[in-house]
Amino acid sequence: MMIIFLSSISLSYAYDPLDPYGTVTITWDFLTQSDTDTYDIKVSIFNLQQYRHVELPGWRLKWTWNKSEVIWDMRGAEAVEQGDCSAFKGSGAGDLPHCCLKRPVITDLLPGTPYNMQYKNCCKGGVLSSMNQDPSKYLSSFGMSIGNFHANPAGSNKSFDKLNLTMPTDFSLGIPGYTCGDAFRVPPTRYSDEKGQGRRWKQTLETWNITCTYSQFQASRAPKCCVSLSAFYNTTIVGCPRCSCGCQRLGGAKCIESGDKPPPSVLKLPTEQQAAISPPLVTCSQHMCPIRVHWHVKQSYKEYWRVKITITNLNFLKNYSDWNLVVQHPNLKSVRQLFSFNYHPLTTYGNINDTGMFWGIKFYNDMILTSGNQGNAQSEMLLHKDEGIFTFREGWAFPRRISFNGDDCVMPPPDDYPTLPNIAATLKPYMLLVSFMFLAVASLALF
Repeated sequence: MMIIFLSSISLSYAYDPLDPYGTVTITWDFLTQSDTDTYDIKVSIFNLQQYRHVELPGWRLKWTWNKSEVIWDMRGAEAVEQGDCSAFKGSGAGDLPHCCLKRPVITDLLPGTPYNMQYKNCCKGGVLSSMNQDPSKYLSSFGMSIGNFHANPAGSNKSFDKLNLTMPTDFSLGIPGYTCGDAFRVPPTRYSDEKGQGRRWKQTLETWNITCTYSQFQASRAPKCCVSLSAFYNTTIVGCPRCSCGCQRLGGAKCIESGDKPPPSVLKLPTEQQAAISPPLVTCSQHMCPIRVHWHVKQSYKEYWRVKITITNLNFLKNYSDWNLVVQHPNLKSVRQLFSFNYHPLTTYGNINDTGMFWGIKFYNDMILTSGNQGNAQSEMLLHKDEGIFTFREGWAFPRRISFNGDDCVMPPPDDYPTLPNIAATLKPYMLLVSFMFLAVASLALF
């Protein structure tokens, strides 16, 4: 019973050893208070993860008000629904709050939003890049004005209660796999006064942080990618383990035979709904994964060895834009050249440099298209043979771990890795006879 209990915890635990400090942090700044007891709020969402980004359809921030707060105005984002604002009838349409819901749902505005509706660092469609991949797009912000409203029984006037800077509770990013903790107070945010040309600093009334962590198991109980292996010194191609991401005709898995097309009813759905279909609609295979990563040991030179990495999209309904791959291998500290991917080492633990992050080149292969002839990205990598540790034996040339877009891929069992051929099995019969004669003569010479 103890083993079952511990395993059930480890499956949903959000700690990532390759990115131990990776979180999505929400910062809630109380900026100013007006004469009518309304507050200007700035909300910022920071993706502080090294390689996991927030994909489409993007974040949908939610929280629960503690009192009877309403949102009077928003810039850089919008509430999905206005809610019941009937208590404000009698006032002009322009005086109605932006949102009166107890638990509002807020979405980012799209790129190209008119300038008068924008806010600094807004309008990315809810998409946040990882810090390493694009540091200019890991932050999203919006502003709003809130007030604490109590309707007059007669319904003729509106009145306000002092907010006393109460923080909302029960935050959620609206993204599968993310869990947010309670808000906690931090030192007020300081910002430069532009009028003072950067020599005067102001600070917010109060600042609160909310930390959100990711769990792959909570996001999806089925893995989303798998790994296959091959090498020039072995004719065996080790495929993805059977049922890596699901089994055909079991557990609701859906697949389409090669050459067929998705049903018309699916193709008529909006793009966002197509990409969100779970489990995804994939090409029929023994592994049933939407993404397959193939690692091929291609060549061996005197001082270097060459690897080819191929990422194949088997999902019929989703393009993977701004994808990334994280690989753990002991020889990555000696990468000499990469031909068509970007690369960044992940040195989380001091001088240990065995993990690296790969991603596509902008406007070239940063998008892996849906299943088809163009649904792949590939690159070759040249690594130096480090004296004392380099070997092709016992699977050393293959990665220990691979993740795609922040989710771990299913690796083949180590016993199945392509191995070096047995030298004796490759010798011709006459060569075997010569070898045995040589051994016999050598043994007689010892007596």
